[in-house]
Amino acid sequence: MILEQSGSLLKKRLRPYFASNRQADRLTFKNLFRHAAKHGLISVESCERWLEYRDNRNDTAHQYGAGFAETTLALLPQFIADAKELAQVITEGSDD
Repeated sequence: MILEQSGSLLKKRLRPYFASNRQADRLTFKNLFRHAAKHGLISVESCERWLEYRDNRNDTAHQYGAGFAETTLALLPQFIADAKELAQVITEGSDD
């Protein structure tokens, strides 16, 4: 749920960087994070992790078992930290 909401909220934060809201609305999840890194809202390293989180989420429909669960569990501590950082970025944008 956090992963999905992060994309929606980040989209709103990125709208001022585009000529129209429609341009921002057309961005895919991964491109939202790429543009956030491009505009300095998040680091390139953070962007790469968000893309990894998305890939991991997409893989849940196709992979099962202990190995996949362990991989997902290993991502959680950094995901929580990145989600908190992104929440600050989104909150800062609501003051504009």
